[in-house]
Amino acid sequence: MKKEGSILDRAWELQHRIEVRQERIGKGKYGRVLKMARKPTNEEYEKTAKVTALGILAVGALGFAIYMIVDQVIPWILSSLGY
Repeated sequence: MKKEGSILDRAWELQHRIEVRQERIGKGKYGRVLKMARKPTNEEYEKTAKVTALGILAVGALGFAIYMIVDQVIPWILSSLGY
């Protein structure tokens, strides 16, 4: 049987490892980025949302155009060439 003290010791050790890992977050590769990060203003958020929406619409329109070319234009060209 295990002693209750060993469970408590393992819990303290786990807590210590978590605290040490948390202290190292600011010292790693991405520490500087995390320290400089901030919440965007409403204006920045709105601009980002608009640009993202335009990008999604552009990719969707391009995909639809490719679909229409493959589905409508290519068969029409092939039928007019006699294939």
